[in-house]
Amino acid sequence: MQTVDHKDILTRFKNGDLGREQAAALLTGAHPDSAARHAPLTTAVAPPRAAVSQPPPARALTTAPAGGGPPLPADGYAITALHGRFPDADGLDAFWHTAVLGGRDAGRRTSGSPAGAGAGAGDFDAVFFGLTPQDAALMDPQERLLLEVLWQTLETAGCTGARLDTLTAADGEPRAVGVYVAHDPLGRAAVAQAPAGDAPAAAGAGVTLPARLSTLLDLRGPGHCVGGGGAAFLVALHQALSALRAGECGAALVGAVGLQPGPARRHPQGAEGGQGVGAVLLRPLAAALAAGDTVHAVVRATAVAHPGRRAREAAADRLARRALAAAGVTAAGVGLRETETTVAATTGDTGAATGLAALVRAVLQLRHGTLLPAPGDSSAVPWARPHDQSGRELRRRATVAVRPTAGSPAAHVLLEEPPRRGPEPIASGPAGPAAASGELVLLSAPTPEHLAATARLLADRVLPADAVEHGTQDGRRLLAALARELRLGRAVRDCRLAVVARDTGELGAALRAFAEDQAGAGDQDRADDRAGAGGLDGAGDRDGAGGLDGAEDRDGPEDRDGAGGLDGADDRAGAGDRAGAGDGDRADDRAGAGGRGGADDRDGADDRAGAGAGGARGSVRCADLRGAQGPGVLFGELPETRAYLAALWRGRRLDALARLWLAGVDVSAADTAGAAPVLALPTSALLRRPLREAGCPATDGPTPS
Repeated sequence: MQTVDHKDILTRFKNGDLGREQAAALLTGAHPDSAARHAPLTTAVAPPRAAVSQPPPARALTTAPAGGGPPLPADGYAITALHGRFPDADGLDAFWHTAVLGGRDAGRRTSGSPAGAGAGAGDFDAVFFGLTPQDAALMDPQERLLLEVLWQTLETAGCTGARLDTLTAADGEPRAVGVYVAHDPLGRAAVAQAPAGDAPAAAGAGVTLPARLSTLLDLRGPGHCVGGGGAAFLVALHQALSALRAGECGAALVGAVGLQPGPARRHPQGAEGGQGVGAVLLRPLAAALAAGDTVHAVVRATAVAHPGRRAREAAADRLARRALAAAGVTAAGVGLRETETTVAATTGDTGAATGLAALVRAVLQLRHGTLLPAPGDSSAVPWARPHDQSGRELRRRATVAVRPTAGSPAAHVLLEEPPRRGPEPIASGPAGPAAASGELVLLSAPTPEHLAATARLLADRVLPADAVEHGTQDGRRLLAALARELRLGRAVRDCRLAVVARDTGELGAALRAFAEDQAGAGDQDRADDRAGAGGLDGAGDRDGAGGLDGAEDRDGPEDRDGAGGLDGADDRAGAGDRAGAGDGDRADDRAGAGGRGGADDRDGADDRAGAGAGGARGSVRCADLRGAQGPGVLFGELPETRAYLAALWRGRRLDALARLWLAGVDVSAADTAGAAPVLALPTSALLRRPLREAGCPATDGPTPS
């Protein structure tokens, strides 16, 4: 037998060709197994290194998953929300429909651009984002589109409200969400409209978008802009994963927009294109599963590199090998490959959004278990799930790759369908006497007009009159989940609505009645509140009870009969002065209504449907706090305040909570006990208005969306 050189043994052990016991046996002269004796002596040569993001196992969480028990073992990063608008497809359902039909559904095709992304992209809801029409007109159209879809993506994930505080960085900082965006070179519109001397600032406005959104939402993670090139979105995603892996953020928002100048171009296969915008939200998979997030797909690995002087195909192949090796997957285990070529057949040339469109196509095919028609094919086909040699079922996998162009890198992403979980029932509502008290549903928006439009969206899309029978168990469970999602998943704004309902039918009727009551009232800055009618443009307490629009709390001192302690709560949790207001300087507001917008309901005044202080079932009470001054009746940062609000939720003091909410207190953050699956809801209504030249606000009516 040929003696094996010790140096070769050590080399093979280092390269992984020999196990520890086999190497020890050879070195000591013992008889190794035959596999080790006859194994070829090879020296592995490492392939060229590329920037590879290999998701490690996520950190262990203390939060249990929605179904109970410890967090599931998982690696990779979850796509917990995605949103997009492409040619002929304002939303992912429309995008999927168009892609499945291969562009043959001419009857449903509208225009060649996403909503709001037409010539000049002149329609925008500046008020919703706290901007003046002049400021909005100075923004590049790509910025306006990105701002919309990034917000809508966060809302889809239920992460614009109290849940934001649960997204923490490695150092424990809450609201740690990174913002990464990719866009084509900004157009000249912003520079041309900028005041004299401000053109450079307008020209560089694109780099401020992560900061703009982070300021708007109080996000405290990193951010970066990637400009131009078909792979720009995938590069931004790669950077976001690096920040997640380093613990710099608890979630990352990655968006892209591509608006090609001039008319939409037609691809040789017949697809009009040239425009697209969208975003995804990423979290460590284990954290997403523990929190009950919807997982659309899992990112297993990414690879990004410039080709140097090599051919584009060689650079793309190199990145594919690196990404597959990082995830421990062979090429045979990938059943779908999306590239800029496959995307072009559906969307055309979408510039910096090309990688986004390819990723959206891949995620939707994983979700539906259906392979879209390839270029030249006629129809979609079922995607059979693969099996290993023993017959064990494997997860479907897909790659998304964009080859480099002049001056831009190549990028490769490996996706996998999410791990299977059993059906997660909607969180159960209260039982027994608690069920009779109903659920408190809270809604807010920046203006009364937005509030009414969002109430209508919820009623029409989630609570159709014939969808759930009134009073059924399913209706009550859906109501509990809906109320919880609105409390935890939505940002708290100045115009607020509160309704106590026992089932979805009752809630739907109340929201429809409220929206119809507001129809035609508009947002006239309350100029018609001449008789003290107050909130929401005079459509509130019709008997002059005021209180919804900054009216004084004239009857507050006498509002002692039954109102004390906020509907009998009696300040048992240390709520403070007389009515749980907590602020000694507001002791005169003994009903707890306080001065925040005057949402006092003045001892049971109508509130549109006779709700009064007793909270008649299915009736809506609302308040407009836009002109309010000061911190309100309770200072929410105090631990005593949070304890008091938590006690009100546990005791189901719904009317007291409603009064505090209408008086300006954020009561939503105190109701965070337990875990429950995120419930997908329609995003808040956007009321887009045409933007004229800077300094000349448009007067056209809004276009709801």
